Amino acid sequence: MSYRENVEITRTACLADGVYEMWLKTEKMAKEAKPGQFISVYSNDGSRLLPRPISICRIDGNKLRIVYRVAGKGTEEFSKMEAGQRLDIQGPLGNGYELEKILSDVAGKTGKKVDRAVLFGGGIGVPPMLELAKQLHDAKTCDVEAVLGYRDNQLFLKSEFDEFGHVTVATEDGSIGTKGNVLDAVKTCKITGDVIFACGPTPMLRAIKAYAEENSIEAYISLEEKMACGIGACLACVCKTTHKDEHSQVNNARVCKEGPVFNAKEVEI
Repeated sequence: MSYRENVEITRTACLADGVYEMWLKTEKMAKEAKPGQFISVYSNDGSRLLPRPISICRIDGNKLRIVYRVAGKGTEEFSKMEAGQRLDIQGPLGNGYELEKILSDVAGKTGKKVDRAVLFGGGIGVPPMLELAKQLHDAKTCDVEAVLGYRDNQLFLKSEFDEFGHVTVATEDGSIGTKGNVLDAVKTCKITGDVIFACGPTPMLRAIKAYAEENSIEAYISLEEKMACGIGACLACVCKTTHKDEHSQVNNARVCKEGPVFNAKEVEI
């Protein structure tokens, strides 16, 4: 269930060039939220009607943390806000990572327990993986291997991932870790796992989907897509799927509603 709330900002900070965090105190959303879900954040400027969809980075008691990159006037407005100010938000939205079900399904398909989960985060797809890493770590069901891809040496959130598992870094400019992308790091460091979770730009997810298929690993990916309404009404964020959608009766799904998390085998990217 999602809610619309006017919430208080409890903390803000700049984490890297153009990347900001915001903690929001909610009455109901944090209790319902799952890793992989997102919230819609509304501008206080009445001329900006559509909300900005931003993934949930952390869930802590009655607070939600979002980490976002400034990409336009809406996110620029958010980046200038301070603790004590208020915003309208709606959430939690979308289909997140149902961890217990996923791990059970993977074990059933492979015939063995999941001992290691590999989490891929690329760019602004890094923040949504942090709560997932924490919940996997706290559940003590499997080891966590995080592979994080950055443009340069501004490794926002990396130290927090260190608390929950082993972290491998890839940077486009080679300033830290493996030079290249997250799969370059996998090959260089010979990383293996029993299940894959990933969030990042489409080319990265496309490569991870192919890698998972080649190595017979179950993969669950969180798609990045431009959204308008965020609740599945406008059909602006559909993606191609391998099965018919009950809503439209064609082979597609709404990223904001049936996603953003999908089994990689079920989507065409």
